[in-house]
Amino acid sequence: MSSSGITGFGAYIPRLRIQRSLIADAHAWMAPSLRGAAKGERAFCSWDEDAITMAVEAGRDCLSGIGVESIESVALVSTTLPFADLQNSAVVSSALQLKASTESMDIAGSQRGGTSGLSRALQSEKSCLIIGSERPVAKPASAQELAFGAGAAAITTGSKDVIAGYLAGATVTANFVDHFRAAEEKYNYYWEDRWVRDEAILKLVPKAAASALDQAGISVRELDHLIMPPVQRNAAQAVARKLGFEGKLADELKQNCGYTGAAHPLLMLAGVLEEAGAGEYILLIGFGQGVDAILLRTTEHLAAHQPMRGVKGSLADKLDTCDYLRMLSFYQGIELDWGMRSEKNSKTMLSAQYRTLNQTAGFNAGRCAQCNTIQFPQLQYCVNDGCRAPSEQFENISLVDEPCKVFTFTNDWLSYHPAPPLNVGFIQFDNGARVSMEMVDAGAGGLAVGVPMRIVFRIKEIDWQRCYRRYFWKATPELIKED
Repeated sequence: MSSSGITGFGAYIPRLRIQRSLIADAHAWMAPSLRGAAKGERAFCSWDEDAITMAVEAGRDCLSGIGVESIESVALVSTTLPFADLQNSAVVSSALQLKASTESMDIAGSQRGGTSGLSRALQSEKSCLIIGSERPVAKPASAQELAFGAGAAAITTGSKDVIAGYLAGATVTANFVDHFRAAEEKYNYYWEDRWVRDEAILKLVPKAAASALDQAGISVRELDHLIMPPVQRNAAQAVARKLGFEGKLADELKQNCGYTGAAHPLLMLAGVLEEAGAGEYILLIGFGQGVDAILLRTTEHLAAHQPMRGVKGSLADKLDTCDYLRMLSFYQGIELDWGMRSEKNSKTMLSAQYRTLNQTAGFNAGRCAQCNTIQFPQLQYCVNDGCRAPSEQFENISLVDEPCKVFTFTNDWLSYHPAPPLNVGFIQFDNGARVSMEMVDAGAGGLAVGVPMRIVFRIKEIDWQRCYRRYFWKATPELIKED
């Protein structure tokens, strides 16, 4: 076994869920056949979630027991990155408060990007963080609208306290077009399933898998877990039969999440690592313009390096909605008349944004060295009237993981907000800080004074004129309260 391998993992799945039957019912007038595939529920992003915000949350989950100091490289994998010419991984790195010397890279253009990036990380001498994060968009009334989901998974690699050792890897590259999306288009175009299955999945996957197994000297019958993303229905079962695999097929997360594109192999891997024991063999497959096959074996360190939430925690922490039009609105599938209040200029002053990056990206409050008062935002002087010490004496204190609760709140139905009402108020942190913040994902039970909250990374505002997104931190209930 190589000395390198996986050292940590984490996951994030958006809270918002909708029953697929509700989507099918909305299209029953023109596509009644959709009802046959309308089983379970799918996850979808709120208006203020995207590949960057989900990546930050998955990264936080992964790094909760590891720390950021050891990370030397970060890669963000997605085919739905919000920026085409601005490094998305740099935004993630800043929010995770990684060192300025940390290498950052975006990986896009293929749903095999997650496994390709992981393969490179596993063969690197550096301590790497690779995050797959995806918010796939589907044309309304398509089969993909039912099948898709949203989510992110983060994996760290290195040579210390390895929880799954890297044994071997193999790649088969093929210019096989199973689906595509042109750079200027919103939706994917898919080719015929049987052709993809017979000519690509059942020919290329076994070839890559056999190569990886041969390199490691492992028989397919020794495998405990096979991870094959659901690029089409029953793909995993077909591959298992072709390989002669008799172990456990990984949960495809179809029933309660949906297919998350480039993030899905890593998300399924995180799910397997939550369940696996020491000494188990895992074969991970990535598909898209070829195949990646990665062979891993879990170690005795696995049990001690579980994430705080992981896949299980994210799936359990859900907020059901019956509003199909809400999902369409959040994915720009319909154009709504928001009224005159929405007609405002949201231009971001990029110079001011950079000057305050230390405070906003890491949500760093200032602790006064003289009186210990904690304040956000950090002003030029201590807000304590009896102190007034200059800001040069402040110590940075991140509020991201600080326990907090609702101090005051209001539900604003007058201001424009993409998910009304706009919930704002003061959040009281256990360390004494008190900050006016937006509160999201309150659920049908709403908010109440004293409700425990946690801090999440979200889109603060979108400048639709210049298509720029500003990010900041918001508060959300620690546990969803339903009526």
